[in-house]
Amino acid sequence: MLLAAGRGSRLAPLTDRTPKPLLPVQGQLLIQRILDRLKQAGITEAVINVHHLGQQIESTIGDGTAEGLPIRYSREAELLETGGGIKKALPLLEDAVFMVCNADIYTDFDFANAPSGLDEGDLAHLILVPTPASRDSGDFICSDGRILSRGNDYVYAGIALIHRDLFLGSPQGSFSLRDLLFAAVENGRASCQIHRGKWTDIGTPEEYARANTEPFYD
Repeated sequence: MLLAAGRGSRLAPLTDRTPKPLLPVQGQLLIQRILDRLKQAGITEAVINVHHLGQQIESTIGDGTAEGLPIRYSREAELLETGGGIKKALPLLEDAVFMVCNADIYTDFDFANAPSGLDEGDLAHLILVPTPASRDSGDFICSDGRILSRGNDYVYAGIALIHRDLFLGSPQGSFSLRDLLFAAVENGRASCQIHRGKWTDIGTPEEYARANTEPFYD
């Protein structure tokens, strides 16, 4: 599932008329680059949630059949944030374990390196990156493939494998996926891997400009 519903307000006015996933970086739309890399990694179908200027995303990306990656859309009348958006889309996500990816990241992460499933009892497997200098604080401390606690060593890269049971007992309406991930970590039910390659969370004009000027991510 690709999360593409957000307003991208910190990138305004760029996102006033263009949804952030459709912004070009190094000559390619952010979301198209992610879809291409998912297909290369063997992903065979995708769900995209849409809200802000969502029709632009649908008309640009289409149903994916021409590219060999069928796509369905989860349309949000009101913005449900990351957690609520995934919860609404669960009926479209047929497998018990599925991958989630933010549609506004720019990275050379090879999705084929993510595990094909979760360890018994786990609810999530997160891709983490060392906390960038641009961040005041990180998200997690981890060791030997397990997330030990919240802390400043690493940040969540916006890529995860999730078990649908993560959403058992979750609230209705709008809520953040991070709340559920933090609870899974607290309960010792989250594994991780560290990506030490290229990664940018394009949330500000400065980060967007940097992504367009730094060497292209292969």
